[in-house]
Amino acid sequence: MRISRPQSPDIGRRRVIAGAVTAGIGAVLGRRLAAAEPASAAALPLITKAIPSSGEHLPAIGIGTDSFSESARDAIREELAHLASLGATVIDTAAAYGDSEALIGDALAQLGTRDRMFIATKLVGSGFGVSGAASLARSLERLKTTHVDLLQVHNLNGVATLLPTMQQWKTEKKIRYIGVTTSRGSQHADMVATMRADPLDFIQVDYSIANRDAAQTILPLALERKIAVLVNLPFGRSSLFREAAGRPLPPWAADIDVASWAQFFLKYVISHPAVTCAIPGSTQLSHLIDNQAAGRGRLPDESMRRRMEAFWDNKAA
Repeated sequence: MRISRPQSPDIGRRRVIAGAVTAGIGAVLGRRLAAAEPASAAALPLITKAIPSSGEHLPAIGIGTDSFSESARDAIREELAHLASLGATVIDTAAAYGDSEALIGDALAQLGTRDRMFIATKLVGSGFGVSGAASLARSLERLKTTHVDLLQVHNLNGVATLLPTMQQWKTEKKIRYIGVTTSRGSQHADMVATMRADPLDFIQVDYSIANRDAAQTILPLALERKIAVLVNLPFGRSSLFREAAGRPLPPWAADIDVASWAQFFLKYVISHPAVTCAIPGSTQLSHLIDNQAAGRGRLPDESMRRRMEAFWDNKAA
C-alpha cells in the first residue's frame, strides 16, 4: 500500500535562499542566517502547550521526518542531537516513511536521548501486508523502544478497526496517547466525524497561513473536544517559501520575535489556541535551528494573527 507523503520543505527553502541572492535581497537572507544561531534561539523562553487529556506540556515546535533517508544518516543524527539541545522533544515519523523509524531509533540510542523525546509514529490497518499489531511491533523494534508516546492512524486508513485495538495497547502501556492523521483537505469531513465519534488524545492535520481550512471546523472542534493538535505541512509542501521569494518580512515581525519566513509561518500556526505542536520537516541543521527559533519568545495574539493573514494575502502592509 502506498501512503502519500508531504514533500519536504527543504527544496523550496533552498530555492528561496537562492532566489534571494539572485535578486540581491541580502537583508532577507541575512535575517535567516542570523536566525540560524543557537545562542539567539536559546536566549528566549521556550513556548510549550498542554495536551488536554493529560496536562503534559510539549514544546510547540517539533520535527517531521518523512524525508529521512539512509543516505543522510550522519546528518540526521546531528539534527536529532541539536533537537534535544534546543529543548525540543516531538519527533513525528511513520511506518510508511521508509528508513525514518530505524534511523531515529539508531540515532536516539547512540545519543542516549530516547527518554527525553516524545516519539509519535503512525500505522495503517493491513499496511505493508501485515496487521496493525505487526506494524506496531515493527515500529517498536525499529525505534528501539518499548513504547511510543503517540500512535496515530495514518490518513484515517483503517481507523474503525484500529482504534479499539489501540485502546487496548494504551492499557498495556505500549502507547501513551492515541491519535489520527490527515494531510489533505478531502479528508477533513471524515476527520471531523472521527473526532465526534471516538475518544482521541491527538489529531494531526494540515494547516498553514495559506491553508486555513482546518480553522473552520477541525480546530474549533479540537478545542471543544479537548483534543491535542499536531500540525503538518506548516510550509504548504514548500509552496510558502516559493511564494515568499523576494518578499521582505514586515518590519513588525520583530514584535513577535520573528527573524525569518520560516519563523513567520510557524509562529502563525502555533499561535492558534487549538494547536499543540507544529512538526515542520527538516533534513538540514540550519533549517532545524531556524524552525526551532519559532518555538521561543512571543506569540501573536488574535489581532496580530489577523494582521499576519492580511499581510500574507497582500491586503495590508
